[in-house]
Amino acid sequence: MTNVSRREFLEKSMFATAAMTLAGSASTRCFAQGDAPKGEKLRVAVVGIKGRGGAHLAGFGERDDCQIVALVDVDETVLNNRADEIEKKTGHRPAVFSDMRKCFEDKSIDIVSIATPNHWHSLAAIWAIQAGKDVYVEKPVSHNVSEGRRVVEAARKYGRIVQTGTQSRSNPGMREAIDFIHRGGIGEVKLARGLCYKPRGSIGPKGNYDIPASVDYDLWSGPAEIKPLDRKSLHYDWHWMWDYGNGDLGNQGIHQMDIARWGLGEANIGNSVLSYGGRLGYEDAGETANTQVSIHEFANGKRLVFEVRGLKTEKYGYPYEEGGEKKMTDASVGVIFYGTEGIMVVPSYNGGVVLNLEGKPTGIKFQGGNDRFHFANFIDAVRSRKHEDLNADIEEGHFSSAMCHVGNISYRLGSPHTVKELAGQLSGDSEALETLDRFRQHLIDNKIDTETTKITVGPRLSITPEETFTGPHADEANKMLTREYRSPYIVPRTEDL
Repeated sequence: MTNVSRREFLEKSMFATAAMTLAGSASTRCFAQGDAPKGEKLRVAVVGIKGRGGAHLAGFGERDDCQIVALVDVDETVLNNRADEIEKKTGHRPAVFSDMRKCFEDKSIDIVSIATPNHWHSLAAIWAIQAGKDVYVEKPVSHNVSEGRRVVEAARKYGRIVQTGTQSRSNPGMREAIDFIHRGGIGEVKLARGLCYKPRGSIGPKGNYDIPASVDYDLWSGPAEIKPLDRKSLHYDWHWMWDYGNGDLGNQGIHQMDIARWGLGEANIGNSVLSYGGRLGYEDAGETANTQVSIHEFANGKRLVFEVRGLKTEKYGYPYEEGGEKKMTDASVGVIFYGTEGIMVVPSYNGGVVLNLEGKPTGIKFQGGNDRFHFANFIDAVRSRKHEDLNADIEEGHFSSAMCHVGNISYRLGSPHTVKELAGQLSGDSEALETLDRFRQHLIDNKIDTETTKITVGPRLSITPEETFTGPHADEANKMLTREYRSPYIVPRTEDL
């Protein structure tokens, strides 16, 4: 592929941006400047308001064309505190619900915005869609592969607008960076590396802890089996429990997974996956891996390698000197695209830096955007009634979420091996061995004996276009595409939507 000059690309980008604005994206542009899109106010309910839900309250609540009219949370204290805050700020107190089903009965609500724990994302979205609402649902859009596809089917069947919470998709700097890759800016790209080097400490010992008195634990558990609370914190640390979360691969990592797949131009979940790692360095109540590598292969020879590091780690990137000063193009929580004519490092949610093949900055960089652009894009699509107008349509969210899930499936089906034994299995694959060598060094840096420590090595699973597994281990792996749902919190089958 022919390299694109920086001047040519920027000239075309400016023309495209101007044309897009004239063609009807003025609402996004105006909102970014502080002016809200015109039209009747849209009535919004936010479900799950303790953590990321706060950003949803700001994303919709700060717009002149939206009004937050309802809040849903299973924690009574959090629920009322948020309602008090909104009333103090706006003079209007939103209705409060502990059960989202009661909220969805309100026909005047236009939009449901979901920021619950992962195990609720798909069912909450489907219930809202069936109630005639448009939906903004946080990443990952699902807790397993099958239910994510059900959300896509529901959105199409009921004609609803459903946006995924991967805000990078709407940031102008990121969109320009990915467009640069797609137009041959760094040549042909066969490999993308997603990195989630985000140290996480122990969550404390496994035990029997009290459920907060303000929480309706039946509703909190929802689709999952009701179990005693065996970790210190009910909130957030659910990310590291298989019943509710997907580890950092499906927490922080889903952002970088989505960018990597987007840059590779792949609208599927790949042809195969192999994952290895472990919960290493400490023993606690957590179940998911804190150190993990997943290798995804696509039909056309492209590869996506994803690395999670939850232990202490050095920054990863490309060192260089500028004006006699040592600097680094950091990709520690980011994505690296390797092209035949250059490298693109994406170190954030809103842009990228182009390097030459030696890893030195070329001077080409892209930057700009914030969460507001993503909420604005969603509102534009709600008004146009075209899901094609979404920057992060639910199916895009499904593909990227499902890639995290299949990586975890391989890992969970794994067996104990030493690093040396795994190296023998990867013999002949230079890139995989280079990744494993850095994985090994990372363990050594954290004083983990790589000669004797057993890591969990999953099987290489073959994936069909229908998003199922085939070949060796398919029977066990296919069972993990879904879960046992607890009545009445059951994600419907395709025929029951």
